[in-house]
Amino acid sequence: MREVMTGAVRLSGETAERPITLSLRFTAPGALHPLVDLRAGATGRVRITGFADDPAATGSMEIAPLRAGRIGYRLAFTALDGRRLRLDGGKAVTVRHPLMSMTRLTARLLDADGTVVGDARLVFDLRRDLLPFLSSMRLSRGRRPWPAAPGTRGAPLPRPDDLLPSRWRGQPGRLEVWYATVTDPKTGTGVWLHHELVAPADGSPARAHGWAAVFPSDAAPVWERFGPVPWPAERPGTGFDAGGITVTAQELAGAAGDLSWRLRVTGAGAPMFTFPRWAWHRELLPAAQILPVPTGRFTGTIQVGERELALADAPGNVARIYGHGNARRWAWLHADLGDGDVCEVVAAVSTRPGLNRLPALPFVRLRVGGAEYPAGDPLLAALRFRARLGRPHWTVTGRGGNHRISVAVTMPPERTVAVPYADPDGAPAVCHNCEVADAVVLLERRHRRGWHEERRWKLTGTAHAEVGERD
Repeated sequence: MREVMTGAVRLSGETAERPITLSLRFTAPGALHPLVDLRAGATGRVRITGFADDPAATGSMEIAPLRAGRIGYRLAFTALDGRRLRLDGGKAVTVRHPLMSMTRLTARLLDADGTVVGDARLVFDLRRDLLPFLSSMRLSRGRRPWPAAPGTRGAPLPRPDDLLPSRWRGQPGRLEVWYATVTDPKTGTGVWLHHELVAPADGSPARAHGWAAVFPSDAAPVWERFGPVPWPAERPGTGFDAGGITVTAQELAGAAGDLSWRLRVTGAGAPMFTFPRWAWHRELLPAAQILPVPTGRFTGTIQVGERELALADAPGNVARIYGHGNARRWAWLHADLGDGDVCEVVAAVSTRPGLNRLPALPFVRLRVGGAEYPAGDPLLAALRFRARLGRPHWTVTGRGGNHRISVAVTMPPERTVAVPYADPDGAPAVCHNCEVADAVVLLERRHRRGWHEERRWKLTGTAHAEVGERD
């Protein structure tokens, strides 16, 4: 559905008000009903005369007219001077004047530090905009902003804690990975914490090992290994736990050489399934990747020799891989786009005979305002994407329904580390990882006259990426 509201905003330090217009498109994960609370994704345009004109604003609308007596609006947009701002407000729904109260929006404008930079009052004009609003409502089949749980339709999505415990059940020839990547918003430093359970193909005892890497914005990256140590006989119930190294949905802690860390995780966001949920839970593909924590915030310390890096509300993620080993060739991207939006890409060539002759199959998930693109099953969607893998540049492009997604990644060689891997069968591989990479993510929508740009994100030094290769 589409909504237009107009009004006035008084910016801090100004006595005169400026006209403001919101032209928004909402996508709700279910039918609207007065007894049901919903969260709808929002995209559209924010115009403030002489101050902002952003056609790519994103956010959400919280619809809770009875439980909370409120319809909340939260939008992120860019001002003309380049500042990222947020509009935060709502409509106070009253029983006495239900129609009038649902047409009046009061809101504040806040900067990145949470400082109020303006107050706005907007009105939905019933005589002018009600008919266009009602006629814009459509039932969109196939898009599910929050995916259902495995094997069900409409069931609650698993919690991060449900997706962190080990899946290994004693089979030989398995590889399980827990990894986290973080960007310090103050210094631009990137962090990579990688944990593995390797069950050798020959039936030897499983081992746990991994590494940690820190990517300063003004110096060469440093990394250290930890382990190997025997995998505990009893499967940890919360995540990775071996050799004093732990990973849970709430905390990561450990040490490797001159590196040590202890980080708390909050604000996880809804889990994201880059691969189909059935692939993760039923293990029908050679491997699968998911994000129990796609848009977390990390607080704590990382010790690098004598230096200490203090993180506070740093954006990052916790991801999982489970399967039979590393791909023949692969590329990966995690891009935190801000305001809960995120893009995840895994493009890989299988080692299986026959499949290893095919081009890389790209799995792409883009979450914007709670809606995920491309819609439908990620495996079917991957068939419509193409990847060009290489170093230092690689790209992924494809379409799903009325949308097209393009991703371009650059991994500066001087800011990339090469880490040797070993599969459960002993086959070697090398991963080239950069947690301070650059990326451009483009979302387009098809119109009668061609493709129209809906959103473009440019990340400089804050994208997390890697390319894996074999000799």
